[in-house]
Amino acid sequence: MPVSAERISLPVGQPGVRTLLRCLARCYAAGGAFNTRGLQNIGLAYVMEPGLKAIYLDQTELRNAWQRYLKVYNTHPFWTPLLAGIFLSLETKISRGLVPADMLEKVKGTTAFTLSALGDSFFGGSVSVAWALITCCLVTLGVPWAAFWLGAACFAGLQVFRAATLLLGYRQGFLVLQVVKRWDLINWGRRVKVFNAFFLLALWHLNWPASRSPLHSGLLAAGLGLSVFVVSKAGWAREAALVLALAAIPFFSWLGLW
Repeated sequence: MPVSAERISLPVGQPGVRTLLRCLARCYAAGGAFNTRGLQNIGLAYVMEPGLKAIYLDQTELRNAWQRYLKVYNTHPFWTPLLAGIFLSLETKISRGLVPADMLEKVKGTTAFTLSALGDSFFGGSVSVAWALITCCLVTLGVPWAAFWLGAACFAGLQVFRAATLLLGYRQGFLVLQVVKRWDLINWGRRVKVFNAFFLLALWHLNWPASRSPLHSGLLAAGLGLSVFVVSKAGWAREAALVLALAAIPFFSWLGLW
């Protein structure tokens, strides 16, 4: 699209490393002002402020840019740095008249919500569960120091991931989504969930008294299978399935099977 001479004459800048680090630090507070109207929009505006001030030296342009981040926004917190980097890259192009300003809103919602679902599945439903199960197994084995260092390594790895994705998003813009797609996190999440099943079995083995007979293990497995069925197929609430399982224990004890 043609760029007007007036648009070119507006003063523009570019975020430096120090500005990107400030945006990264603010990502930790992105959910602090969560609200029912815009979800994480206030947090996103707070994250973007240092970068927008570096890009838009004209105050009118700065206010207009900031307004773009006060609409509905929500995503998984681990993806906030990546999205901040993408948005900063796009704002740099908008400030130079290379792309229209309304392009941001067209892609922001879809990208944020898609990454939110991916984050919930991979980070929340797979990796975090694996960390919790392995930690429980290590503590049960009597090596809490190993559990501590595992947690420390996971925490450090997360910080590296957040910093790297912000930089990658800023450098590549929306092209970075092709990189994320190649990571194939959906299928990796499924693989991790398979390993989580083995970690869960290991935790049961470590905590289940040796005096228990195979009948007790069978009853436990059948009960868990029934719980999964009534929650996923019959539409029961998880709390109701839990109450039913707890109520079944005295019954089996009365029958002498527990």
